[in-house]
Amino acid sequence: MAATISVITPVFNETENIEDLCRTLDEFAVGKAYALELIFVDDGSKDDSFAKLTAYPFQHTQAKVISLSQNCGSHIAIRAGLSVADTDYSMLFSADLQEPVELIDMLYDKMMETGGYDIVYVQKGATKVSGHESLFSKLYAKMVQKHAVSSFPAGGVNNFMLTRRIREIINAAPERNSSIFLQLLSLGFHTAMVTCDYNARKRGKSKWTLSKKIKLLVDSFVSFSFFPLQMVTLAGMLLFLAGLVYAVYILVMKLLVGYAFEAGFPSLIAILLVGFGITNLSLGIIAEYLWRTLDASRNRPVFLIDRLVQIDKDGVSEKKRETPERDG
Repeated sequence: MAATISVITPVFNETENIEDLCRTLDEFAVGKAYALELIFVDDGSKDDSFAKLTAYPFQHTQAKVISLSQNCGSHIAIRAGLSVADTDYSMLFSADLQEPVELIDMLYDKMMETGGYDIVYVQKGATKVSGHESLFSKLYAKMVQKHAVSSFPAGGVNNFMLTRRIREIINAAPERNSSIFLQLLSLGFHTAMVTCDYNARKRGKSKWTLSKKIKLLVDSFVSFSFFPLQMVTLAGMLLFLAGLVYAVYILVMKLLVGYAFEAGFPSLIAILLVGFGITNLSLGIIAEYLWRTLDASRNRPVFLIDRLVQIDKDGVSEKKRETPERDG
């Protein structure tokens, strides 16, 4: 019996790419040793992406089109796709077609190597991106590798393919403010890496904004590292030592040298501002951890599926459903 692969594609305001995306994936399925199931997750798009996806006449594949109740972000959209997949393998594919469709073959062939793998990751090779995006990716990878997940590759992770067993593990442990890539890397198991050259986006604008990059950075550290808390402790120790040294210095100068200190109001204000600034920063970092603990304890749904449309040779069928994938 042929293996089955679900190709999960998060979609957010990608109306310009929908037709090319669907055609590329549908035609690629012809003559393969495996069967493809396409899963498109509309992440609260404001354009007609969902309508175009459900109207496309797929000829060689089965497709599921999910509409989330609101915009949840790409990582949660991926989790939503994994929650409805029912195949031997699942993988991520981008709606902007920056990765070549042949990546599906690359990942499957790697999975089928002697001994087999549980997870195969994709690292970018040659990539046509702007300088600041490349710099952010390198800095992010280096910081995560050093302080959060040591197995995070220097070139980052952009796609993956995983087995049914790993998918079930991820589905059983949904996380709201987290990175699905880091969660996968933290699992261990038998993994491999392939390198793939990516192209520049042809149509539309990237949804990977600065605010989303900053949120990913914060989520990555708060969810997978206690390094920020260590920094709070270190800052407190340094301030304490600095204050102690300064106090000893004043005593020595006053008692042994007889130096008469003048009232230093500006110095006092500067010290107070620095001290309170570091204190508030420390409280903010601790609050990030406390907020995530509270958020997880509420056990609210990570995402809700508003509509699920299934498309195959027999036609189109829709099922209304609400899927409360909860934290923990």
